[in-house]
Amino acid sequence: MPIYLDLHEMPDGVTAEHVAEMHQADLKIEHKFNCRGLTYWCDEKRQTAFCLIEAPNKQALKGLHAQAHGDVPLRIIEVDGAIVESFLGRIEDPEKSQNTALNIINDPAFRVLMVIETSNYLDRLEANQFTIFTQKFHNSVSNRLDKFNGSIVKKNNNNYLVSFKSVTDAVLCAQKIQYQFKYVTPKFNPASRKLNIAISSGVPVTDKENIFEDAITLATRMCDFVKDPFVISSEVNLLYESENRNATIDRESVRILNVSDELFLTKLMNFIEDKWHKSDFDVSFFSKALGYSKSQLNRKLKNLTGLSPNKFLKEFRLHKGLQLLYKQKGNISEIAFETGFNSAAYFSKCFFDKYHILPSKYIQQHVV
Repeated sequence: MPIYLDLHEMPDGVTAEHVAEMHQADLKIEHKFNCRGLTYWCDEKRQTAFCLIEAPNKQALKGLHAQAHGDVPLRIIEVDGAIVESFLGRIEDPEKSQNTALNIINDPAFRVLMVIETSNYLDRLEANQFTIFTQKFHNSVSNRLDKFNGSIVKKNNNNYLVSFKSVTDAVLCAQKIQYQFKYVTPKFNPASRKLNIAISSGVPVTDKENIFEDAITLATRMCDFVKDPFVISSEVNLLYESENRNATIDRESVRILNVSDELFLTKLMNFIEDKWHKSDFDVSFFSKALGYSKSQLNRKLKNLTGLSPNKFLKEFRLHKGLQLLYKQKGNISEIAFETGFNSAAYFSKCFFDKYHILPSKYIQQHVV
């Protein structure tokens, strides 16, 4: 049976005790709707609550809440239990709350999310070097995550998605990972030793279909497209200052996006991801579609990404090409044309200029 996570906004004056009473009301009649309440999260500060319920469908879940206490959720998404646990740490009530009559849980579902991306230099090494440096890198990251209470949601050879409860833990962990990175990577090619880290924050259910989608999307875009190696969102910065009695983050080592930067990045990427694959798409569409003059767009894009609009579009298409090669979504010629290049030869040249490896060699080394 599917598992759903829903969002409730708590009116003023509603406390964790009230939410616990509503949860108990759900449990008393859940059998009528063929549902099973697994657990919930309550955040008095942000006035939100999230229920994790096994149900035949969304309508059954809504019916359960409506009859039990009348508070129908604002939004509902279907989730995977293992993914929920990796983000939020549990899929059942905390043990300490299970021993109380009312089972009050004042435990926020708000999380701080970190995306870590290494360059593809690991895939350009000889097999024995690849094994050595991959192992050293992952051991180093795992040790830091353990120390700072980070929960790995997913990872592969070059990427991590990690969940934290504490902003301070996330920021300090990222700084330690950055510091250690130079000691676990090849010394013979410093230009290849690249590590990008981005940190955002948010709640698990928004108007998107997937859990924490807004926060993951922002962190991934900051990691992929902002020119600085360590980037945090404006909300993360405010929360860090709040947790540390207004102590500020060193802006020499961390790029802090302001709200305007985040809105621009979101608007830019939403537009490009919707239009980039069209054959007639070029940068002349940018300024008109985004509402900026050409000079404004050039200035904002260079400040954020370090690239001109033309260069940014080319690198975006190469990034898509890299993803398609990795996922084996066609041969080199097919991927070249799909990503907007007019020939496989030109795609291969641009790919080599960007990643220092030919697409054919990348496939041999990276794709199993």
